Amino acid sequence: MTENDKKIEQPTQNKPDWAMNRREAERARRVREGLAQRRRKWPWVLLVLIVAGGAGYYYYSAKMAPVAAGEISDQAQTPGTVMQVNTAEIAVLRPQTLQRVVRVIGPLGPIRQAQLSSQVNGRVEAVAAQPGDRVTEGEVLAQIDVETLSLELQQARSNADATRAQLDLAEVQLERAQQLIDRGVAPTSSLNEVQSNVAQLRARLSALEDQVSGAELRLRNATVRAPYDGVISARSAEPGQYVGVGAPLLTVVDLTKVEMRASAAVASGALLRRDQAVIVRIDGIPDREFEGIVTRINPVAEEGTRTIPVYVQIDNTDGVLLGGMFGVGQIVVEDAPQSLAVPATALREDAAGYHLLQIEDGRLVRRQVETGGDWAGGLVRILSGIAPGQTVVTAPLPSLTDGDAVEIVEE
Repeated sequence: MTENDKKIEQPTQNKPDWAMNRREAERARRVREGLAQRRRKWPWVLLVLIVAGGAGYYYYSAKMAPVAAGEISDQAQTPGTVMQVNTAEIAVLRPQTLQRVVRVIGPLGPIRQAQLSSQVNGRVEAVAAQPGDRVTEGEVLAQIDVETLSLELQQARSNADATRAQLDLAEVQLERAQQLIDRGVAPTSSLNEVQSNVAQLRARLSALEDQVSGAELRLRNATVRAPYDGVISARSAEPGQYVGVGAPLLTVVDLTKVEMRASAAVASGALLRRDQAVIVRIDGIPDREFEGIVTRINPVAEEGTRTIPVYVQIDNTDGVLLGGMFGVGQIVVEDAPQSLAVPATALREDAAGYHLLQIEDGRLVRRQVETGGDWAGGLVRILSGIAPGQTVVTAPLPSLTDGDAVEIVEE
């Protein structure tokens, strides 16, 4: 038994049997019987396996590394797959007229609107129109009681007639007094008195004639007529109702033309001018555009909104536009005919500037271009760098680069 075995067995022999595990009990038994102790071989076996595994990995790596490197090199040298683009992702450049526009929005209203009010006091006898009725200029729309007004007119005329008769008599007396004075029969003082009486009667007659004219006017105003051809939009009085001067009766609107009371961004105010053309789209009337013209521009922006009121007149001879509709308009402030343009998504930018990808002989070619600002429809004007008739990629496809092989397929 070696010295190490003795060191190992010493603590084992001092343990009682009940405290020993199976291995310690076996070892104590072999000691008592004088048998040699068994040595554990698994640590050496594990060490041999670790060494053998490391050597095998080193051999495999050294053997297979050149093969993998060759495979990678072969893959890098294989040509790329042909990329497919459909017809919706490309465009052929054609000259076109570009427009720069200012956007305006606002409600529509009639070009003319009149609220007809009573100009006399009295009872409403009749109202001849309802909202939605079309009326013509001069047509009777409402009638107010004229009995009292007729009496007033008759009285004014009677007073005027009486005064006129008195004036006629006074003028005859003036003429006779003048003849007597000319013959030296009557004193001059009597002439002055007759002349004063004639002057007073003339003044009174003039006042009474004005009263007659006023009574005639009030009588005419008792009949309310349409001021122009239009449509009734509101009715505020009914027969039998007593109204005073200024009381609303009816509202007439003229819809042969409408006006859009629009708002434009204050930053666009310097671009707006009278008589500029406007293309208007109306909510509720899809697939149709209306042509308008700028008639007025407010010189002061509205506080709080920072917008400028712009008034656009639109022809409405067919009557399809109604007051209160909402419109969105585009005012054309600049034209650029015979220009090349691409969607903003077609432009690509790098350190060298803007460029397009042109399809030429089945491959993509980078074309450096000079741009000319943004225009209506999301288009960007191309000033130089590419010619009409060239096919370019318009869709934002970041996977496409200069030199890629491409194939055009149907959408």
